Amino acid sequence: MEIKKITARQIFDSRGIPTIQAEIELKNGIKGCANVPSGASTGKHEALELRDGDSKKYKGKSVYNAIKNIEKKIFPLLKSKDVSKQKELDSAMIYLDGTPNKSSLGANAILSVSLACAVTSAKAQGKELYQYLGKGKSLPTPLVNIINGGAHSDNKLDFQEFMISPIGIKKFEEKMQACAEIFQTLKSILKDKKLETSVGDEGGFAPQINSSTEAIELILEAIKKAGYTTKQIQIALDCAASEFYDNGTYNYEGKKLSSSDMIKVYEDLTSRYPIFSIEDPLAEDDWENWKALTAKLGKKVQLVGDDLFTTNLQRLKRGIKEKSANAILIKLNQIGSLSETMEVIELARKNNFNFIISHRSGETEDTFIADLSVATNATQIKTGSMSRSERLAKYNRLLQINEKVKGIW
Repeated sequence: MEIKKITARQIFDSRGIPTIQAEIELKNGIKGCANVPSGASTGKHEALELRDGDSKKYKGKSVYNAIKNIEKKIFPLLKSKDVSKQKELDSAMIYLDGTPNKSSLGANAILSVSLACAVTSAKAQGKELYQYLGKGKSLPTPLVNIINGGAHSDNKLDFQEFMISPIGIKKFEEKMQACAEIFQTLKSILKDKKLETSVGDEGGFAPQINSSTEAIELILEAIKKAGYTTKQIQIALDCAASEFYDNGTYNYEGKKLSSSDMIKVYEDLTSRYPIFSIEDPLAEDDWENWKALTAKLGKKVQLVGDDLFTTNLQRLKRGIKEKSANAILIKLNQIGSLSETMEVIELARKNNFNFIISHRSGETEDTFIADLSVATNATQIKTGSMSRSERLAKYNRLLQINEKVKGIW
């Protein structure tokens, strides 16, 4: 299964921003390709997504230099290597890059090749991708983003995502049915209230409302009107607090709040509403207060580190040691290779941290993360709303896999 050729091309993500597709061809003629996503709300500890910075092309967002790195540096390195040796191939690219954040070759360049290796190797071995990536057979519970705020919309909501999750429903197809019905019901409710039904980057509605409680109340109304209960469907938040944090202060809903004040906000919200999960409730380097929040709410609420951990092994180790958070969001392009991602997942598993496989705001039709979520027996998957085909592609792939494994979670 020797690598004969690697082709890289510039394609577009769901926001019309350039990204990379890498295609690998083996000497036996088998080909496989993978696309990499990109984020809008990015943590400062993420691996570097290499952009050209040329204002005359795509407002500086083109990725031709990263593509050149694949063709001129990565391909000569991997030529004739066995595509199934994932760890060796990833390690070789990381060593060639030689920087702590993959800023030389670009995390987007490395990741596109890394994922394409796995896709091609799975094809060569006649396996479904989820079978090739791991031994998992259970379907994740979806976190479906139905109201967008923060960096993903143009409304006044500070929190970035208001999600529903069918944690009280067993069969995967019934989980998806519930989410679709609640999404459509919410659309009707918004129309009746003369609120916008346009959608944000991840497919959730982005009405011009002013507060988190208003968003939550609308979702609860939709759950009830669609015929479901809060035992079946609960709420998850992605606060993306680093986005409204500045110099020790959280600028939340027109007020300047301390970390202690924000913890009180979450205590209040979780006491009043059926919220089972909160992602990035505090800023990415507010470690001491993450610990305090976890001590207060960690036994009743899933506290998810995204910007806090950035799918980084060392940051997760610190979080485990300090008891900051109890779950981690997994984004392949935060760390920049499949092997490193798998190491982080394994560390989370060994330490009883829930792990959630996640998309990015700038997505493509690539469904790699759906297979990854099944292969690793992920607790949940977060891949957007019940609109926009780049989001639904992942759910549709999970429905295909469900037919094969008949998994429930």
